[in-house]
Amino acid sequence: MTLTHDAPSVAGSAADLDHKHLPPTSPQLYNQDLAPTQTAGRRWTAYSIFTLWANDVHSLGNYGFALGLFALGLGGWQILLALGIGAILLFALLNFSGFMGHKTGVPFPVMSRIAFGIHGAQIPALIRGAVAIAWFGIQTYLASLVLRVLLIALVPSLKEMDTNSILGLSSLGWITFIGLWIIQVFIVSYGMDMIRKYEAFAGPVILVTMVSLAVWMFFQAGSSISWSTDNALQGGDMWREIFGAGALWVSIYATFVLNFCDFTRSSKTRKSIVKGNFWGIPINTLLFGGIVVVLAGAQYRINGQIIASPSDIVETIPNTFLLVMAALALLILTVAVNLMANFVAPIYALTNLFPKRLNFRRAGLISALIGLVILPWNLYNNPVVIVYFLGGLGALLGPLFGVIMADYWLIRKAKVNVPELYTEVKDGAYFYKNGFNPRAIIAFAVAATISLLIAFVPALAALSSFSWFFAAGIAAIVYLAIADRNRTFHDVSGEPIAVPSVH
Repeated sequence: MTLTHDAPSVAGSAADLDHKHLPPTSPQLYNQDLAPTQTAGRRWTAYSIFTLWANDVHSLGNYGFALGLFALGLGGWQILLALGIGAILLFALLNFSGFMGHKTGVPFPVMSRIAFGIHGAQIPALIRGAVAIAWFGIQTYLASLVLRVLLIALVPSLKEMDTNSILGLSSLGWITFIGLWIIQVFIVSYGMDMIRKYEAFAGPVILVTMVSLAVWMFFQAGSSISWSTDNALQGGDMWREIFGAGALWVSIYATFVLNFCDFTRSSKTRKSIVKGNFWGIPINTLLFGGIVVVLAGAQYRINGQIIASPSDIVETIPNTFLLVMAALALLILTVAVNLMANFVAPIYALTNLFPKRLNFRRAGLISALIGLVILPWNLYNNPVVIVYFLGGLGALLGPLFGVIMADYWLIRKAKVNVPELYTEVKDGAYFYKNGFNPRAIIAFAVAATISLLIAFVPALAALSSFSWFFAAGIAAIVYLAIADRNRTFHDVSGEPIAVPSVH
């Protein structure tokens, strides 16, 4: 089995391609799901990218974070400024990450082979996958709570099924969790294109729902809102909180900036990535911020209380029909966020681990089963697990990003020999030492140690908001200092990599 190409895209000159044999493809590194996306199969437009963010930016977790800023003492304009700072930084980072996927057409685990080696890439892929798979289960559980409220509102007698406990979950809890679990597995079983279609459907639903909720709250508050609480921050404390919140907004997307190529590998053009990111990140984030300010300010105007989530408002809607519609929208939202943020990454990680045995559908089912058997509601209710296990894994994402981006953009100048990402020949561009790049692993380990210290040492708590930036920056600097610059390879065209096929 060997790779062939449709146009010049490998190391060397175009003239060399007529007689140069491409390296043999290893079945340990290749299957159809890991292969570069065919040009004809690139269906993701600017709207597709936009709807990713139309869903993810408006996730319940993000609303909880932003509403918490109001509780901490930031007023309306300060919240918008903080989110705006974070959105600009995120817009730039996502474009750089997205361009990598568009040029090569490969998913994140294969992209990681460039810096970490063909076997060393398992390290970033499994770390990213482990974070995602735990949160897939947790987010499904949180969505099941909304579904429970909805079902009890429609059929009050179901409340009796919500009083017992089976492995930490009530009978109704199991029914709602398994129901949502099946829906997500069904969607994923049809591949990335079905996920694209679902995101395209969910995006407008979410935007209309959240804007409508904000308008309803505005009129409930007498067409007036409070722009800040009674404990509004001033001076240096205010600015520290603003910049800290902006940095945290980027950190929230530490997972996405790492594996954004899983989605942009199917983008039609670089322009579609930039356009989708522009409307989906800076513009959509400001809309999100405006909704947050109205929701928080209106509730504070009504009774002096600060809401923690839009779901708190939904539960108070007096009209049953409107309550059901709003709850359904929140369910649609949570499933959309879960699919793209927490389902795709472990699927590719598992496929990369066992390419001969797993494809997208099988890896999706295994990911979902793991997300079920870990009993995620028990994880979510255990602060130690959330803080130390998931928090610790999250602290490793910045170092991974720093190494991968420094290698791709600063050392290789975006030149990649795609066919050699799938070969185990010892003189291959990404074989390094037995398939591992020791220099990338060293840079990652140094930055990861510092990142974990910032995350867990109380004396360094003041830096915690900026830990992702410290970790990514340190990893990039260390890697640039020790990288083997003689292992730089070039493609021919400089355009999106031509797509190999298997014979």
